[in-house]
Amino acid sequence: MKKYYFFLAVLGAVMQMSAQTTDTVKVIEQPSQVIITETPSGVQMKVVGSKDDKDNNYIYSIEHPTDEAVHSSQGNDWELNFPYNLSLTKSTSHHWSIIMNGFYMGGGISHSWNMINNSFEIGLLNIAAINYSSNHGQDISLGVGIHHRSYSLKRPNMLTVDENDNIVSTTFYPNGVELKDRSSNLNLWTWQFPLLFRQKIYKSFAIRLGGIMNWNYKAHANNHYIIGNSVYNITQRGLKQNKITFDLMVGLSLGHTGIYCRYSPNEVFKKGYGPEIKNTWTMGGIIAF
Repeated sequence: MKKYYFFLAVLGAVMQMSAQTTDTVKVIEQPSQVIITETPSGVQMKVVGSKDDKDNNYIYSIEHPTDEAVHSSQGNDWELNFPYNLSLTKSTSHHWSIIMNGFYMGGGISHSWNMINNSFEIGLLNIAAINYSSNHGQDISLGVGIHHRSYSLKRPNMLTVDENDNIVSTTFYPNGVELKDRSSNLNLWTWQFPLLFRQKIYKSFAIRLGGIMNWNYKAHANNHYIIGNSVYNITQRGLKQNKITFDLMVGLSLGHTGIYCRYSPNEVFKKGYGPEIKNTWTMGGIIAF
């Protein structure tokens, strides 16, 4: 059973120089809202709702002299957005916050180059983002995250990169390589900048949609195969990928878990420097969403 222990003694410690107040401990199960504010006469904590009584209100106050200042903050959701949600304002109806969320993993296909077998991706949607929440169940956020995608080639083809002009193409594996002992992948590493809108539909069920700008800062062609007792792992760098691309994303969440779909319409490589890989669709699961 999940419990939240509000040690109001912290407030007493803040004011101990001015008010000798007995420490207080109050146990409230699953509150829906917690507000800590500074009033003209002191500091006040208000807890709205609980597991057993959604209409329950609990208020605890500590007085302080006028020459002391106490910072105030407000939390709309005491079950913070994992791993953090730092409130920047104290309004009870709408507020700004800094969030970190959206660890995801998924896979998909590309409807362009017929040599692609499938794709796999993993990432963190927002390492940090600024988020605005309204009092109508709506949020909009702009952040920065990390993304990795790997395209695997159909056998028996492998990637090769021309050493003179860095053009990516395909070739066949050397003779003697068994089908089970070969793999060839194109790997992309990306800093992503998602702009997402969230609409609460019912209780903890919500929909998210928006666009993502990608800065594709690194691309490698990786080949692995075995001939006899020799293992070959070949990584070719210096690829001419498009540095800036754009994606569309939509997702459904229930609580802090959900599913998403991502569409990447832009070409991976600059024109003339590799096969036409575009129109990639991926789907997967996401947590802390």
